Amino acid sequence: MTIHRSLLEAAAAIALICFSPTRAAEPPAQPASLPDHPVAATVLGVTIPVSDLDSALDFYTRVLAFEKISEREAADRSFEHLEGTFGARARFTTLRLGQEQIELVQYLAPEGRPIPADSRSNDAWFQHIAIVVSDIDAAYAHLRANKVRHASTGPQTLPASIPAAAGISAFYFKDPDGHVLEVIHFPAGKGDPRWRSSAGKLFLGIDHTAIVTSDTDRSLAFYQGKLGFQITGISENLGDEQEHLNNVFGARLRITALRAGTGPGIELLEYLTPRDGRPYPLATKASDLWAWQTRIESFSPASLDDAAVLTRSTWISPGIVPNGIPMLPNRRAFLARDPDGHALLLTEPQSRESAAAHE
Repeated sequence: MTIHRSLLEAAAAIALICFSPTRAAEPPAQPASLPDHPVAATVLGVTIPVSDLDSALDFYTRVLAFEKISEREAADRSFEHLEGTFGARARFTTLRLGQEQIELVQYLAPEGRPIPADSRSNDAWFQHIAIVVSDIDAAYAHLRANKVRHASTGPQTLPASIPAAAGISAFYFKDPDGHVLEVIHFPAGKGDPRWRSSAGKLFLGIDHTAIVTSDTDRSLAFYQGKLGFQITGISENLGDEQEHLNNVFGARLRITALRAGTGPGIELLEYLTPRDGRPYPLATKASDLWAWQTRIESFSPASLDDAAVLTRSTWISPGIVPNGIPMLPNRRAFLARDPDGHALLLTEPQSRESAAAHE
């Protein structure tokens, strides 16, 4: 859940030996400084692999009110290089909710493996999107009427003992492929002010994507130090409500909210307890259903080159691909992994003219 900068001083720091939700401590020091020329201008959204695009499209548009924008099929050498997957052929569709977009992708070849049935919210491959709703009770009733599978035991409202997140309500559930999604409601004074303008709609947009990290400082050295994301909030969450939201017994999380210039945020979720989350599978392919991609647009072609140098050791693509993005044609891009294995698709702006407008 996104926590705003104005509440940083109220957030508790890491306290591994103390399980009292009321203990306060000094906020952690910033582990990384912004690069001289930040890379990340915009988080464009996420790409979610699915086993059946038509079935997934029905769920996201009918149940969650996403709007289909476009569809395309990709099968060429550039696409293979971008994804690091030989013989790749895939169907993509772009969906929009409010101001945000996501992509659904079905790999026709090679077919991907399903999400492990015993996946937990503290496993390193966990990633979700947080869909903002105008009424959490109405959203839960709607999801129950559509027979979604629970990931949380039910909607949870975080208590005053977590000052930075107090009053935020959320519920985790699953799509047809077992991807965990979140509906979230922000009370007055929390979240982006635009979430208070529902215009009679239940589903409003996407606030952030959340990923599990094993070491927040290491992740910040990557996202903040190399890509130029800014920290917008820090919190330590624990207690009955947090445990039942994540469905992890004894869950105690260090949560760090990050933002680029525009687009949804990225939240780092470090489980201080329990520490038994499993690492990201080393043999993961882009077609595997847990292999989400977060799409990040750079400020300029030059900043994409900078990102390539800074992240070279984590590349999935063999290099910068000149034109391999199905839904974003005519852009250079490459695919890399963050320190925990989550895939990031880094792309230059649509044209050099639009890039110049950023400079």
